[in-house]
Amino acid sequence: MNNKKGNTMKLLKPILATTLASFILSGCYNQPGLTQDNTYNRTKTGAVAGAIAGAITGYNTKGHHKNRRAAIGALAGAAIGGGTGYMLDRQANEIARALGTGVDNDPLAALDPNKNIIVSKTDTYVKLLFRDSMMFATASSVLQPQARSKVQTVAQLLNNYPQTIVGVAGFTDNRGSYDYNQKLSKERALSVANILGAKSTKGCAYNKPIAPNTSAENMALNRRVEVYLFSDANFMQDPCI
Repeated sequence: MNNKKGNTMKLLKPILATTLASFILSGCYNQPGLTQDNTYNRTKTGAVAGAIAGAITGYNTKGHHKNRRAAIGALAGAAIGGGTGYMLDRQANEIARALGTGVDNDPLAALDPNKNIIVSKTDTYVKLLFRDSMMFATASSVLQPQARSKVQTVAQLLNNYPQTIVGVAGFTDNRGSYDYNQKLSKERALSVANILGAKSTKGCAYNKPIAPNTSAENMALNRRVEVYLFSDANFMQDPCI
C-alpha cells in the first residue's frame, strides 16, 4: 500500500508542476504604466488544492489503475481550482486598472486617508473599498456623480464574470444612534448594490471600525462602502463582524 501511494505521488509531481506552470504563465501579462499584482496567489493555491482533492478522489475510487485515476483526478482538480484562482486574480487587476489604481494588499492601506479606492484580494475574494468622502454627501445615501461612474465601471466589468457573487456592506462612524447609522449604512450599501446586482447587502453601522472613532480623521476612515467579489457562495461571511 505504501509503495502504491509513493508511486502515485511520483506520478503526480510532474503533473502538478506542469499544471501550475501553465496557469501561471498564461496569467502573466504586462500592461505598461499600470500597477497590478502578478503574484497570482489564488491561482497557485486553487490549483494545488484542486489537484490534491482530485488525486485523493481518483485514488479512492474503486477499481483498477488507481495511480492513473489519481493522476487524472489531480489534473482535473488543478484545472478547476487554478481556474477559479486565476479568475479572482484577473478580476482584481482588471477592476483596479479600470478604477485608476492598483491592487494593494497592504493591511495598512485602509489607514491612508489619501486612498479613496482600495482594491485588494485574498484566496477567496476580491474586495473594493470606497471612501464615503467620494461616494456620498453628509447624511445622504445618494451616490455622487463621480462615485456612480466608478461603480458603473465595476458593474460593466462584472458582466464578463457572470458566476461572480457580489456582496456589499456599508459602514459609518459612531456619531448618532446605532439605529440611525445602521439604516444609513444599509441605504448606502443598497445604492451600490443596486448597480452591481449584489446578492447580499449589509448595513454594519459603526461595527468593525478601521480606526478608533476618536478624531475627525479616523471617523472619515471608518465611513466607507465595501464590495466583495466571491467565486463561491460557501466563502461568503458576515462583513460586519
